[in-house]
Amino acid sequence: MRAAPPLGLVEPGRGAGLLDVFRQRYLLRLIVRQEMRVRYHRSVLGLLWSYVKPGVQFVVYFFALGVFLKLNRSLEDFSVYLFSGFVLLNFFSEAFANASRSIVRNAALVKKIYLPRELFPVATTYVAAIHLLPQVVVLFLGALLVGWRPSDGAFAAAALGFAVVAVLVTGLGLMLAALNVYYRDFENVVDLVLVVVVWLSPVLYPWSFVKEAIGPAWLEQLYLANPLTIAAQLFQRAFWYPGAIGTPEAPAFEEIIPDIFTRGIVALLGSLILLVIGQVAFSRLEGRFAQEL
Repeated sequence: MRAAPPLGLVEPGRGAGLLDVFRQRYLLRLIVRQEMRVRYHRSVLGLLWSYVKPGVQFVVYFFALGVFLKLNRSLEDFSVYLFSGFVLLNFFSEAFANASRSIVRNAALVKKIYLPRELFPVATTYVAAIHLLPQVVVLFLGALLVGWRPSDGAFAAAALGFAVVAVLVTGLGLMLAALNVYYRDFENVVDLVLVVVVWLSPVLYPWSFVKEAIGPAWLEQLYLANPLTIAAQLFQRAFWYPGAIGTPEAPAFEEIIPDIFTRGIVALLGSLILLVIGQVAFSRLEGRFAQEL
């Protein structure tokens, strides 16, 4: 059995996990700035590139599903419905993809000095949140144009949806960042997950389509167990539902999952549990990061 370090001393390479991230916020800001600087080095458009890709994806989905498949006729304000869930899932995709590669990408720092390694995946989530903010502003203005009005319920739904995704992606990011150091196959696993994740939530299609097609009740509950499904619906409840409620073409209440706030709280608790699991896995594996890198 390994002897414990003398009283008052801390074993090298071991810290307090995410608590160290909050204690060393200055380091976090430095890493975030470095991440932004490296990402847009020698780029003419700079930060605008972060909106070109989601913007093009949104236009493609809107025309393919809304215009060609005529979902914009069966679902009032389909563009707002689509964009409400899309911006949140885009936040998840960006943060998850970059967090899973964050330790490997910062191998030089990890091998040379000790600092809380959790800083790297957390910083990628921070950067993704920076990119999310202007998209939410665009969503806010677009929703206003089609009749949406702010309310306490709308802001609560948006805050809860964001919290679910932020906590979820931090937990998954910690876990995959650590595993990716040992097995680089996990980069491909993450890419595969991101290919299908947008189709596993009612973002590109209405929730009523799922209810009609999914079949057994247990399969419906399995679908609803996905925290991203609940988070996307919370954003739609925040920005789409108030403007579309009561329309005769497609009553808005049919397109929002029942008890969405209760399910959102459950999803947040589940994400917190996953965050703890991710932190434990990261702490157990980080001891050999320098050797493996």
